[in-house]
Amino acid sequence: MTLEGVTKLREAGLEDDEILDVCQVTAYYNFVNRMAQGLGVELEVHRDE
Repeated sequence: MTLEGVTKLREAGLEDDEILDVCQVTAYYNFVNRMAQGLGVELEVHRDE
């Protein structure tokens, strides 16, 4: 995240707490996906019935 990116989000109407929420959710999903990949977790296959 750069100051330029934060500035663009503010210009788009986001408040600082909303920008923080976006950063936290993004970081969480990044963490979970990397942990799953590192542990070799495979996705479940869903079939339409």
